[in-house]
Amino acid sequence: MIPGFDLPAFVAAALAEDMGEAGDITAAAVIPADAVFTGVMDSRDAITVAGLDIAAAFFRHLDPGATIEPLVADGDAVPAGTALMRLRGNARALLTAERSALNTVQHLSGIATLTATYVAAIAGTGVTLLDTRKTIPGLRSLEKYATRMGGATNHRMGLWDAAMIKDNHVAVAGSVGEATARAKAAGIDRIIVEVDSISQIEPALAAGATHLLLDNMAPPILRTAVALIAGRVPAEASGGVRLDTIRAIAETGVTYISVGRLTQSAPAADIGLDFTLDAA
Repeated sequence: MIPGFDLPAFVAAALAEDMGEAGDITAAAVIPADAVFTGVMDSRDAITVAGLDIAAAFFRHLDPGATIEPLVADGDAVPAGTALMRLRGNARALLTAERSALNTVQHLSGIATLTATYVAAIAGTGVTLLDTRKTIPGLRSLEKYATRMGGATNHRMGLWDAAMIKDNHVAVAGSVGEATARAKAAGIDRIIVEVDSISQIEPALAAGATHLLLDNMAPPILRTAVALIAGRVPAEASGGVRLDTIRAIAETGVTYISVGRLTQSAPAADIGLDFTLDAA
């Protein structure tokens, strides 16, 4: 479902962390071993959904025979009060998996919801919203999946799939041009160069930059930079972008806007799961 992500290993590790060596001692003490629960997962707020299949995997890991019916799909924008998933299975298993499943779908739906808000703010401008590497270690594939569900496009996935030359690289190399030339000489195809002044644009392009990241530039400076770049490479605005400023940034003519807070600061979506004892 998510390229490069080992879902079974993630589910097993998360449940092992929660259950420890003794397992769910509360459910074992209170719930009869053969009890059956029916449950409905629902959203208490308007959200963009992400992570339902992952939530289902937690329940199926502990009860392979559980009946799970998704009622919406990842990427759907739903109003408050929407039922997201219906499930039925062994009561102990469902209760034990509940927290891990909910934590995951709340976190990912929170990211997708915030992302969708930013995407809506630049609708009609032709600008593409990008995420960043500001993710929780170990959860990058999941969090970047959630931004896609919210309508964004993934930036580079890690340090391996594109070079990004930043100020510390420039400080060591001596100049933007020299740092870019070294990446070019190394045979790297995608070379993203962060520039924080107009004067760095031409040296970066001359040395082989394939993408320019315009760092912390106000809209008037961004317009000047975009005109100077003149479509030779994509132009990305980044740094300090907020919901109340992103539209003005998009209207400068940049190709991309990257926003770290999509994954770094998204609040969890308010999603609940209520069970009832099946009398059948």
